[in-house]
Amino acid sequence: MSRLPEPASDSDRFAVESTEAGLQTLVPGVAPITLGDRLALLAAAPLMPKKRQRPADHGLFDTNARNQLEMF
Repeated sequence: MSRLPEPASDSDRFAVESTEAGLQTLVPGVAPITLGDRLALLAAAPLMPKKRQRPADHGLFDTNARNQLEMF
């Protein structure tokens, strides 16, 4: 038979603070994400094109031209 877990004692519970959104749990060692953290993440992300790009299928990047085995 399975037993129900023991209820947590007051010393095992996390601290709680009241905010406009309601009660929020404060976990030790966890810091909120700051605006600087969000901006650093966006700055480290790769650049995305503003317009749709045409495929680079000519010259050095032409994969069909690489399949010319009759030259050898």
